[in-house]
This record gives sequence, structure tokens and C-alpha cells, in this order.
Amino acid sequence: MLYSYSDALHAFAAASLLPRHGDRDGHSSHTASTGASAANASLLGYASGTARGMCTSCRIAAYKVCWASGCFGSDILAGIDREISDVFDVLSLSLGGGTAPFFRDTIVVGSFAAAERGIFVACSAGNSGPGSGSITNAAPWIATVGAGTIDRDFPAFVTLDSDNCFAGFQSHGTRRVSLLLEHQRIS
Repeated sequence: MLYSYSDALHAFAAASLLPRHGDRDGHSSHTASTGASAANASLLGYASGTARGMCTSCRIAAYKVCWASGCFGSDILAGIDREISDVFDVLSLSLGGGTAPFFRDTIVVGSFAAAERGIFVACSAGNSGPGSGSITNAAPWIATVGAGTIDRDFPAFVTLDSDNCFAGFQSHGTRRVSLLLEHQRIS
């Protein structure tokens, strides 16, 4: 199954993948759309503007390699082979399983074939973290991609009974942080 940039540009909708083609959770539609721009985007009303992906004018093809019953190595390799034969510059794989020796890892083997032909390969780091050894797709020819950051703040303010107002800050992780550890007084 191949969907091109032209399909996306001319009324292609993620709903057309459901349920006949099996994109039951919408993940492939989501990952294929990250290169496009979206006007009037915001996060709960903050940081309004146009959100842009990495390559808004790129041609995108999505190959179905996963099914309700799982992602089989033969389908993954067939999708990678098709991508290579269709002569794309980037192979993006937002899938992964456990780790295995390189010669037994379907994604590592397939991505090596793509990298040998000059295709840039990016893969997800997985969802098993943050423990030691939880990253998948870590071969040297793969750009392994995880969570990122943005250039925006999403402030929250705390006003005490004494009318003192403090700017909130975001604490990453699960470690407890005192509310008064860091603060900026606002008049």
C-alpha cells in the first residue's frame, strides 16, 4: 500500500486508512503527517502560530508493514526494499521491538541495505525507557530519535493569599521539587 505526497495533497485523509487497511491506532498517519505544516496550531491556547515539520515540501510515501497481529520481519524488509527501489532519500521507521544481534535484527539489516545506497535512516528509540539498555534501533548507520524539546515556555502563575504572584516552572522527571526552590517574583 503506497500513499504519496500527491495523495496527501489531494484530499487524502487518515480516515481512508481505517478500518479496511488496518491503521487502527492512527500512528502511521500521525508519523507521515509530521513533515507538513499546520496553521493556527497551539497547545491549550499557548504558542499560537504555524507549526512546521522538517520538510514541508517533501514527497512522502507510507508503506504498510504492521498489522493487528504484529509487525513481521518479512513485511518490514519488503517495505524497506520497496522504499529503496522507489529511490527516496530518507527512510523513517517509527517502529521497533526488542534488541537482537545485528545479523538477526530485521530493522538493522534492512536499514543497512538502505544506508549502503546513500539513504538517510532515522528510527524511533522505542518506548521502553528510561532504563539502561532500553533503546532500540541503535546501529551506527541509524539516526536513533527520541523525545525532543521546543523553543516555547508554557507559564503558569501561583498567587498566594498575600497577593504575591510567582511564575511557575516546569519540572521534568518524577523527582519531587519544592515549590519555592526556584521562583521569580512578579509585581
